[in-house]
Amino acid sequence: MPRLTKATMSTQRLRNEDYRDYSSTDVSPEESPSETLNNFSSSGSYQRFGESNSTTWFQTLIHLLKGNIGTGLLGLPLAVKNAGILIGPLSLLVMGLVAVHCMGILVKCAHHFCHRLNKPFVDYGDTVMYGLEASPSSWLRNHAHWGRHIVDFFLIVTQLGFCCVYFVFLADNFKQVIEAANVTTNNCHSNETVILTPTMDSRLYMLTFLPFLVLLVFVRNLRVLSIFSLLANISMLVSLVMIYQFIVQEIPDPTHLPLVASWKTYPLFFGTAIFAFEGIGMVLPLENKMKDPRKFSLILYVGMAIVMALYISLGSLGYLQFGANIQGSITLNLPNCWLYQSVKLLYSIGIFFTYALQFYVPAEIIVPFFVARVPEHCELLIDLSVRTMLVCLTCILAILIPRLDLVISLVGSVSSSALALIIPPLLEITTYYSEGMSPLTIIKDALISILGFVGFVVGTCVAIYELIQPSNAPIFINSTSAFA
Repeated sequence: MPRLTKATMSTQRLRNEDYRDYSSTDVSPEESPSETLNNFSSSGSYQRFGESNSTTWFQTLIHLLKGNIGTGLLGLPLAVKNAGILIGPLSLLVMGLVAVHCMGILVKCAHHFCHRLNKPFVDYGDTVMYGLEASPSSWLRNHAHWGRHIVDFFLIVTQLGFCCVYFVFLADNFKQVIEAANVTTNNCHSNETVILTPTMDSRLYMLTFLPFLVLLVFVRNLRVLSIFSLLANISMLVSLVMIYQFIVQEIPDPTHLPLVASWKTYPLFFGTAIFAFEGIGMVLPLENKMKDPRKFSLILYVGMAIVMALYISLGSLGYLQFGANIQGSITLNLPNCWLYQSVKLLYSIGIFFTYALQFYVPAEIIVPFFVARVPEHCELLIDLSVRTMLVCLTCILAILIPRLDLVISLVGSVSSSALALIIPPLLEITTYYSEGMSPLTIIKDALISILGFVGFVVGTCVAIYELIQPSNAPIFINSTSAFA
């Protein structure tokens, strides 16, 4: 009997009972999970969907909306403040159109390689790798495999960045609710001064949530996590309805608000806005899971039109309602009454459960890499240990950057801009350049990538500078109650 090599044993371990959870991600039956997860090139492991559980156009639309609505939406009123009441909504519209165009580019390139290579489906990482292989540059062709690694890297950074944002969001909202609990009333319209009862620092709240989130990510089956997703969707939907119900009432005179904000704060707007629009990683998986993928382009444009309308309306109305006092999350500006305190708690519950869903992506890329390199009897221990360390890492990063607005802007500038703006236009050039491209198309793609790169550099630098030397202290005042 031939001796089993370490690589063979590692592959066998990935196929054991502990890792059959990959079936819950609807991996294509033609491809084993171990093949897609080997050597860290596993972005396809959670993006490859089978045909046995296809979705209707309506289900796909709901998934598209769900994937683009989260904490980034609640930070858009502050983003509009950083750009100005006129420039902010216009910039959101332009950035949304560019982001949707880049999603369309990714879908087009993926279709091109599916047809050319006779493959039923290629994910984001595969598409970039094949695009580099089609490049006229021999150096890019020889290093095409790095395209997949780069996409994996930014996916991991983005998803773990979301998890950091969730830590800060949970701490800020629970801290505010608890500190105002003794004076919370049933009157949501009185303009009264509220003396907060000091409690522990927000960083300690993050540490309080840490063990509960560690236990939550120990759930490794995506079908079980879908139950939490349903709870999160219901609670967040109710919260959004209540937020809109409040901000459309008695909007103050907007004439005192600046039409154009300082250029120094615009990079923070860019980071927050692109953080909110970063849903490009889910485009190809949703299309592949559809019963009739030919309808996906229409669904993409309709769904993103709804998302853009939601973003622009909440960002504009939120800033109009609260003005200069707007905070990193609009929930922190809601009145100090039980109705809107419950809204903060409801949205926080939704974010708490969503943490596990966002964490699933980097965990399914990173965990098998380590598990495949240990003895079989240690696999479960290593699995849970790596998950625990990753959650602790997101908690530590959130503690180091406890300002919600800066965390959102930093994550958006660093990783979301790369996935949503920089890579897709370059992918179109490498894919079609050898086949002939219009000079206008090349110029258009180059301008989009340059825009994304400038936003990446400037947004990151401004967010880090603001973190080191903040220009002003956090604001704790809202329109109906002044927190002293």
